[in-house]
Amino acid sequence: MINKTVQLSILFTLFISMSISAQSVFGKWKTIDDRTGLPKGVIEIYKKEGLMYGKVIKILEEGKEGVTCVKCDGDLKDKPVEGMEIITAGKLHDDGEWKGKRLFDPEQAMTFRFKIWLNPDNSNELKVRGYLAFIFRTQTWVRVEG
Repeated sequence: MINKTVQLSILFTLFISMSISAQSVFGKWKTIDDRTGLPKGVIEIYKKEGLMYGKVIKILEEGKEGVTCVKCDGDLKDKPVEGMEIITAGKLHDDGEWKGKRLFDPEQAMTFRFKIWLNPDNSNELKVRGYLAFIFRTQTWVRVEG
């Protein structure tokens, strides 16, 4: 029979590891339209070679399932939005924020500089800010469990 100290140590270790994983920017996030408050899609944010990337894995807007990038130019023209990389090569900075030069909005076919960080008051919310010159817009994305 395992003594109580060992049991508590195991439980504590599990709790800490779950807390640490919940504090990561990586995973699946539901995008919320900052103008309408409605969910738009699910983005998977992942790390590759130390950099942040993100791709659309699901469209949530009714009637827009299977949508293609009709406003896009070049290689992205008429490509499916699901599976599209929209965050490219973000770098982690000392302040805990990820910053980069390519946050792509397939709906507008526009590319923005970006800054992404966890909400310090709620690690299940991701703040995503896109910049065009000195103008910016911030959305709050919500962690998708599972």
